Amino acid sequence: MGAASASSFCIRNPGMAALVVTPFLLLLLGSYSAVEAGAPPFSCSPSSPSKALPFCNTKLPAAQRAADLVSRLTPAEKVAQLGDIAPGVPRLGVPGYKWWNEALHGVAISGKGIHLDQGAVRATSSFPQVLLTAAAFNDNLWFRIGQATGKEARALYNLGQAEGLTMWSPNVNIFRDPRWGRGQETPGEDPAVASRYGAAFVRGLQGSPSNAHGAAAPPVLQTSACCKHATAYDLEDWKGVSRYSFKATVTPQDLADTFNPPFRSCVVDGKASCVMCAYTSVNGVPSCANADLLTKTFRSSWGLDGYVAADCDAVAIMKASQFYRPTAEDTVAATLKAGLDIDCGPYIQQYATSAIQKGKLAQQDVDKAVKNLFTTRMRLGHFDGDPKTGPYGSFGAAHICTQEHKNLALEAALDGIVLLKNTAGVLPLKRGAVASAAVIGHNANDVLALLGNYWGPPCPPTTPLQGIQGYVKSVKFLAGCNSAACNVAATPQAAALAASSDAVILFMGLSQNQESEGKDRTSLLLPGNQQSLITAVAAAAKRPVILVLLTGGPVDITFAQSNPKIGAILWAGYPGQAGGLAIAKVLFGEKNPSGKLPVTWYPEEYTKIPMTDMRMRAAGGYPGRSYRFYNGKTVYKFGFGLSYSKFSQRLHTSRKNPAHNTSLLAGGGMMAATEDRTSYYVDGIGDEVCEQLKFPAVVMVKNHGPMDGKHTALVFLRWPNATDGRPARQLVGFQSQHLKVGEKANLRFELSPCEHFSRVRRDGRRVIDKGSHFLKVGRHEVEIGYGTE
Repeated sequence: MGAASASSFCIRNPGMAALVVTPFLLLLLGSYSAVEAGAPPFSCSPSSPSKALPFCNTKLPAAQRAADLVSRLTPAEKVAQLGDIAPGVPRLGVPGYKWWNEALHGVAISGKGIHLDQGAVRATSSFPQVLLTAAAFNDNLWFRIGQATGKEARALYNLGQAEGLTMWSPNVNIFRDPRWGRGQETPGEDPAVASRYGAAFVRGLQGSPSNAHGAAAPPVLQTSACCKHATAYDLEDWKGVSRYSFKATVTPQDLADTFNPPFRSCVVDGKASCVMCAYTSVNGVPSCANADLLTKTFRSSWGLDGYVAADCDAVAIMKASQFYRPTAEDTVAATLKAGLDIDCGPYIQQYATSAIQKGKLAQQDVDKAVKNLFTTRMRLGHFDGDPKTGPYGSFGAAHICTQEHKNLALEAALDGIVLLKNTAGVLPLKRGAVASAAVIGHNANDVLALLGNYWGPPCPPTTPLQGIQGYVKSVKFLAGCNSAACNVAATPQAAALAASSDAVILFMGLSQNQESEGKDRTSLLLPGNQQSLITAVAAAAKRPVILVLLTGGPVDITFAQSNPKIGAILWAGYPGQAGGLAIAKVLFGEKNPSGKLPVTWYPEEYTKIPMTDMRMRAAGGYPGRSYRFYNGKTVYKFGFGLSYSKFSQRLHTSRKNPAHNTSLLAGGGMMAATEDRTSYYVDGIGDEVCEQLKFPAVVMVKNHGPMDGKHTALVFLRWPNATDGRPARQLVGFQSQHLKVGEKANLRFELSPCEHFSRVRRDGRRVIDKGSHFLKVGRHEVEIGYGTE
């Protein structure tokens, strides 16, 4: 989404980094004057003249009610609904509505409908930025974060501090390139993780009572979730190539097995009520004008029950920067005919009427879009009378920043933090044994470093410095760098402070000035003088130092890996309001780290690859992308993460070559077998047989100590070879379990050959190969065969 710029000023303190104060930060500081908000407007009250009309009849299906309402609108009133700021229709008792609202990792202020600068509530729960939450590999956690966020959004709506309940979240794009500025918003590089994240978060946000596979959306949505940005969007502004004009070339194979699965899962499994199309032009067609994507795929194939939104100003950009159609009317007509329902911006509102008048657009195309929009509002209960009498009517200020939500924010940060290095047991520190600590780094006492992007003013946050101060009596702090850019560094002072302290903890990394919407990186190294400052501090310290990285995307810290004076390294992402406390708990052993990296950490040499090369698979001198296809050196691998304890894990399945599986596949005959008879088409096997093919696998886990802790088992599949575009390996399941020292557990996985053992061919069709497949957990693997005796 595009973001408007805001004025800012600086506060400077001697020896401290400059604090940039923007209107957003003023919200954090509570500097806006209070303006009382009122109750939300609603339609179909008992006294309304429209109460007797069909669109107010709650016994009718939402789509039928919406169709009735649309039939009563004038052409001008219909067109007016096609932008994110939709005016009311007073003669029918229809209030105005603001569609653009954000809830990426808590209710955010980035859209136009959420107002935390007025009313009783000035803060919302701020959970860790998504990439760190993904490192927990726990879809129940993701579901609960969605639930909490949706509840707080509905509470704000009831208080009159939200003018919409359509939340344009989550972002389930694949983190394809480590330089991408918005990778922090995503669940990472793996389509299976992104798919499960999207479905779980959507279920929670929309108010589904269960995170179970196949769980239906509730009769009245808590909020409406929108999965973005379809499809193959992962570039902001790289070496003069802008997201607004980038023309991506993507193979059918990569679309089918990498870029599209998370969106399919959002709709099919999560029952998302919206998908947002991206700025990206894919294979010559802008995503928001692609009928194959918006209509054939979203609606016909996946069964989207909801609306399709354009990213902000995407329709205008299609004309101004992509030159897809010669006139504004042609452009608007192309998008609505393709299946777009709403524009984030006024462009369609401005030109749809003239497009109809010029014969480029039919009234029925407009009616279809407006019906989809009002159907969503019907499902939100906006035409059911007073919302206080509805299923969410009791939600209010007492449901925001609750202790339960604060605990959840802490849990998410604790479970996401990844231990990357721990030489000679430097960690955990012993509480009471550290007489003095030096806390050094620009990210140590900066609230904004906790939040990432798309944030709301958080419930009382704890910075890393504050977290450490809760465990050590004598703490001295030095920012060390003037900002994350670190073009001015107080290296001598930092080294002197380190030399005089019992323990040294550095909080370094990135900020939104290096990685954010509209901004990609050109280097994977720590910016400016950070590396030299870290090295100098480590050399001066009495004992090995601890390096904590607050970043979204990965960084090349090879220098720290190999430096014996840097004893421990943690990645803490952008950890949310409880991030400082979570980090301190991990450092002092109150939490045994269990996070696993959801992305590959590449070396700096990877930046030689153009971001514009969308190929996932390696070819010739091109090394490929993500753990599934990349064949080069890594700094850290996908799924890497240390613990303070030693865990063992071993995989068991019910049988090696399930005879029933073989016979069921063979029973498909010519309908399922590929032309060369070496594979079976999944779409030829059919849903019924795919269901029968499922079988269980068990991962036996044991905690050998010395600490209680959580272990995450990652189950991968590999093929005998990686030819014909097969992944080197593919994640097929993940599960976490807390174990006491000496405790054992059996983690059960249900494996579906059609889903987990299949691969995508070059033509985009999914197949199961005959022959051997290997399930792998850690170093242990089990062979499974199909079509073999």
